[in-house]
Amino acid sequence: MISVTLEPGATIDGFVIEEPIHQGGMATLFIVRRPDSPTQMVMKLPRIGEGEDPAAIVSFEMEQMIMPRLSGPHVPAYVAAGGFDVLPYIVMERIAGKALLSRLPELPLPYDDAVQIAARIGTALADLHRQHVIHHDVKPSNIMFRPSGEAVLLDYGLACSDVLPDLMQEEFRLPFGTAPYMAPERLLGVRDDPRSDLFALGVLLYFFTTGERPFGETETMYGMRRRLWRDPPPPRQLRPDYPPWLQEVVMRCLEIEPAWRHPTAAQLVFDLTHPDQVKLTTRSEKLKRDPFTTALRRRFNPELRQRRASASLAAELSSAPILMVAIDLAEGSTALNDELRLTAERILATLPSARLACVNVLKLGRITLDKTLDAHGQNKHVDRLVQLRHWAEPLKLSDDRLTVHVLEAVDPAAAILDFVEASHVNHILIGARRTSALRKLLGSVSAKVTAEAPCTVTVVRKPAPSRSGLRTPESDPEAEASA
Repeated sequence: MISVTLEPGATIDGFVIEEPIHQGGMATLFIVRRPDSPTQMVMKLPRIGEGEDPAAIVSFEMEQMIMPRLSGPHVPAYVAAGGFDVLPYIVMERIAGKALLSRLPELPLPYDDAVQIAARIGTALADLHRQHVIHHDVKPSNIMFRPSGEAVLLDYGLACSDVLPDLMQEEFRLPFGTAPYMAPERLLGVRDDPRSDLFALGVLLYFFTTGERPFGETETMYGMRRRLWRDPPPPRQLRPDYPPWLQEVVMRCLEIEPAWRHPTAAQLVFDLTHPDQVKLTTRSEKLKRDPFTTALRRRFNPELRQRRASASLAAELSSAPILMVAIDLAEGSTALNDELRLTAERILATLPSARLACVNVLKLGRITLDKTLDAHGQNKHVDRLVQLRHWAEPLKLSDDRLTVHVLEAVDPAAAILDFVEASHVNHILIGARRTSALRKLLGSVSAKVTAEAPCTVTVVRKPAPSRSGLRTPESDPEAEASA
């Protein structure tokens, strides 16, 4: 390895150092640029001098393996890297936006602001998990926001991928991370569960809405291990006006057992962006911690000391998708809606952690003044919510797996596509009616959704009678369309 002077004006592989911007426990960051480009970038170099922590080298190796595989608006764009044989470094995009760390003097934030921040971070985590990476160091100093609003996750030195060797797991027995945000299972050596990131996001949301961290500031191993059996004070104990739905979400994120948290980051974002659909349990009502006797039972439960064997990251995500079914409640749609229910039932039977969102669009006139009541004096919106729940009753889904939504829009297809995008839907079920001259001329809602959806679309038709008089499913060339 060569010796390089890291002073402003020095050049490393064509990158000119301008100034240092951060010196942490494992690495130092510099602003750099290329002579042929005015764009500023960031160069990260590990601390590998005499007496430095060897974990700095291993975590940097992990980051060099992971960053070139990542893409999208929620990660810094990778530019270049240097090897340990000459000089180890990573050059990446410099994010132009604001750091979340700058909001700490404002804590506690208004609830709406904190929820919006958490939803953006959750969206970034969902995108990262889809790329087979768990971050393992979600905290304010590792989060920035682009001018366009997207959250960007920084620092992948503690991250792991289920398609790469986990060097941190292989070479060290003590968990590395930021103590206040570390999930309980991390203390048992578990690094392959994406719900550890949801725990950290729950800590952050608790902190930003109460001004206090749920487990304090302790850095001792004993202090951290207490969270294996001791729950935090409920937010409503600190702030009596704390919204029950928000406490439900936060306390679910902070559950000791990963299986009790949201199955995926996408489902957590769904709750944060649809507060009226959050199913309240005893979590939302708590005003104090669990009794000490409950904590003692957890502490001496031998099962908590055993390493949990988890499925692969891809398998966990695929077992907990958000399935949306678009339901037409107009007269004459009963047979088609029955087929949609049967199809949904078959899909949900294989996905016990999936969430079902039942959607109907209340079509508005382009130039007319729409009435909120029908001919019988019933509120149209409320009536459709009731009908959607009635449609879903035979599926016998638990409250935390079912939501119903009535969208009011002039363009039903556009409304459905907007909902899919905002709610991170993984799979759409939509019915298609028989072809008619008018539908050929204007185009159908199902055709537009199928053509423009960012996820898999299953188009369902009602069965046609066979020549023998028996009902048989009609073949549909669009039956499994992936847009």
